[in-house]
Amino acid sequence: MVLFLLRRAGKFNNEFNFQFSNFSIFQISFRLYALSFRLMNRYLQIIIETANTDESDIFVARLSQAGFEGFEEEPKKLHAFIPESLYDVKRVEKIIMEVKGLADPYHAFFKTEVIEPRNWNAEWEKDFEPVVVDNFCAIRAHFHPPIPETQYDVIITPKMSFGTGHHATTYMMISAMKNIDFRNLAVLDFGTGTGVLAILACKLGAGSVLAIDSDEWSIENAQENTALNGCPGIRIEQKDSLSGTGQFDCILANINLRVILENMEFLRQHLHKTGVFIGSGVLESDEEKIRIEAASAGFAIERLMIKDNWMSFRIKNQQPG
Repeated sequence: MVLFLLRRAGKFNNEFNFQFSNFSIFQISFRLYALSFRLMNRYLQIIIETANTDESDIFVARLSQAGFEGFEEEPKKLHAFIPESLYDVKRVEKIIMEVKGLADPYHAFFKTEVIEPRNWNAEWEKDFEPVVVDNFCAIRAHFHPPIPETQYDVIITPKMSFGTGHHATTYMMISAMKNIDFRNLAVLDFGTGTGVLAILACKLGAGSVLAIDSDEWSIENAQENTALNGCPGIRIEQKDSLSGTGQFDCILANINLRVILENMEFLRQHLHKTGVFIGSGVLESDEEKIRIEAASAGFAIERLMIKDNWMSFRIKNQQPG
């Protein structure tokens, strides 16, 4: 999965003792620069005035489904990034109208700018900060020293992929993994991004780990990161479906609402009878949709976690595998 969010203002609640760094915007920009160079495709950003962080989160969820790949959030302002070839002004106007409750597109005001390339990689390395999740897991770049007094150390060079712990969804996924005994489990990381969750599962003693993603950049990045962390046993495959993946004791899926809802039944089919599915990438406001689809597929929600209007969930299989 490819999605980036920087929230410039405010901290997480004290229970998490965590603050977004400027890393994410440079990671976004490095992706834009690299993809523009490789695909000869320019990127655009749109700037939308927002009423509050709740409205910004709704825009992030809606725009990510419309092809936008990165977001920078400021007080009452949201920057959203998209390849120029995917930009559909009518669709953007429709989303703004629906979120803001406007009657016509003439009041759906936003600015559009072309992204100019810079040395984003140097900027990213200068401002990247490590993340520590409850002293359980530290996520850092290769140029940082190990973080003392943490149980597990994960080194990530994110490049163009999602999954560094800086976003609330990745943070909650890692926090949820702390409560599972992964020893000898068969694990699937569905939408692996940087490979961070697959790597942590490996370090937690999983018997086997399969990491899949539909994005070529994510596959390359996950391969580099698994090697960097000494986890050569992780299988990494470019796939856009669960077909042929096998059966698993634990499935990890930090993706988005649409993909999770569309694959809920398939996820159950690939989960052992006593297995656990941990998911995120959905807004708190989407809880009812997750509950309905999970129940329809034969799942039961065991635990929810909410952070910055985002939600993660742990559900178990209710039907024979």
